[in-house]
Amino acid sequence: MLGVGIDIGGTKIAGGVVDTDGRILDHLRVATPPDTDALAQAVADMVAELASRHDVHAVGVAAAGYIDRTRSIMLHAPNIDWHNEPLREQFEALIGRPVTLENDANAAGWGEYRFGAGRGSTDMVMVTLGTGVGGAVITDGNLLIGANGSAAELGHVRFVRGGRPCGCGQSGCLEQYASGRALQRELSDIAGDGGIGKRVAAHRNDAGIVPGADLALLLDEGDEGALEAVRRVATALGEACGAFQTVLDPDLFVIGGGVAELGDALLEPTRLAYDTSLPGFGERPAARFVTASLGNDAGLVGVADLAVLRSGKGRA
Repeated sequence: MLGVGIDIGGTKIAGGVVDTDGRILDHLRVATPPDTDALAQAVADMVAELASRHDVHAVGVAAAGYIDRTRSIMLHAPNIDWHNEPLREQFEALIGRPVTLENDANAAGWGEYRFGAGRGSTDMVMVTLGTGVGGAVITDGNLLIGANGSAAELGHVRFVRGGRPCGCGQSGCLEQYASGRALQRELSDIAGDGGIGKRVAAHRNDAGIVPGADLALLLDEGDEGALEAVRRVATALGEACGAFQTVLDPDLFVIGGGVAELGDALLEPTRLAYDTSLPGFGERPAARFVTASLGNDAGLVGVADLAVLRSGKGRA
């Protein structure tokens, strides 16, 4: 049974045909139109093209934002002009098929759980470190969506009381301390202090950003400033995961997103911070930490699989 997965991003829409083993058999990509009507039509056109080449049984669409518990209405999206939008109904009218609608971080987490780094787990938390922080929670083999559909917004757990202001309107959210943006802030602070930050400062571009390749080089060379910046972000992430452990008790944390490409330079201090913040550490089981394996395809694969499962009345 084949499913079509569509992953709507702020700058691109990725679509693909996915089989029951999570393999992508066909793939399309287009720029995200700024107009919402044109965006919906682009999604419909992508599904039509893929369905013309394959015998597909279900269609899933993933997008960033708050989706209601019925998985029908996009309550609010951060990058697209959707507010209380009956999105599933709109897509179904254009596509002519039932559509599964899911949050993009949930879809990516489900993809990793079923076919990627989380395979074999029963209770998993995925934390995606991009510009912000996304999350997905699998509990007893099921995707946690919550009473109102907005569970697992892990990036907006308050991490520091009275902390840095967040784009969500609150302050002290985790994503202000453990994200790609937070990492660049730490690098900038260290570069501005001189001392161990001299080489970091030399690698900043005209926008004041340390490119990923430059950061990887600095880490490979053991640069103290780069290591300290990553340690600060990893410490925030690990301490937060210790708190998530006390509530959700997963057996596995999957760390995804662009920051996760730092590999062990991120994971090792994350594990250390997790260990030192976990109540009863050493006397209770602890979770494993791994990096995500499906990359940018996780959301596409995950939402296609969810669509197939939900079309068969599976609980996921």
